[in-house]
Amino acid sequence: MPDVSVVGIPACTKLISGHVQHATPARYGASLIAASNAIPVLLPPEGEQMLAVLDRLDGMLFNGSPSNVAPMRYGADFDATPDFHDPERDAKTLPMIRSVLERGMPMLCICRGFQELNVALGGTLFQEVHKVAGRLDHRAGDGTREEMFRLKHRVKLSGALARISGADEIEVNSLHGQGIDQLAPGLVVEAVAPDGTIEAVRVEGARGFAFAVQWHPEWEVLHFPDRKRLFEAFGKACAAYRQGVRQAA
Repeated sequence: MPDVSVVGIPACTKLISGHVQHATPARYGASLIAASNAIPVLLPPEGEQMLAVLDRLDGMLFNGSPSNVAPMRYGADFDATPDFHDPERDAKTLPMIRSVLERGMPMLCICRGFQELNVALGGTLFQEVHKVAGRLDHRAGDGTREEMFRLKHRVKLSGALARISGADEIEVNSLHGQGIDQLAPGLVVEAVAPDGTIEAVRVEGARGFAFAVQWHPEWEVLHFPDRKRLFEAFGKACAAYRQGVRQAA
């Protein structure tokens, strides 16, 4: 096997056949292998003690999940989705995001990871975007996996993400119920949906690659140039980190 980077992916807490298990969809790791010249390592949700594993990694991919960040994590006094939380994941990923940024380690956040980044840095979330006046329904809807991951709306790109993607507008899938309300300090908006929903951000002043997108670029990553370019750029940043070269995007 050629020299490859090692990238961590947070596992979620799942109750399967009555047993608590740690898992995540296989497509995230498959995308790293296919487009980032990296191999994935799943990180169980075992709290802040998991920060020690960052010494062994070249990057972090904070992935999506059906679960939502618990509202208590961003100071909300009500809970619109009480049956869709993963407190064990929150306890690991939120401090881990901050530690990754402190290290200058490359980081790519997708869907829940996008929301985690905003919360970790002090932002807040809409718990149900589709109930906000003037917003689209960004949820996947019913159907086959192919139907749920279909292209759903366009987003306007700006800044470094537009440069990486090779376009200032792309079409994306949409499978999220939550979204950014108050943008966290230090985040720069790099993509917006037609209804004004923030779809991508960059960490301003980060010492390494630090992007987050609300859509799912890992789905059929090699079939869409913008998705492939994003994973390739992340992979190059991980390789540079592994070699001791800290490169911002």
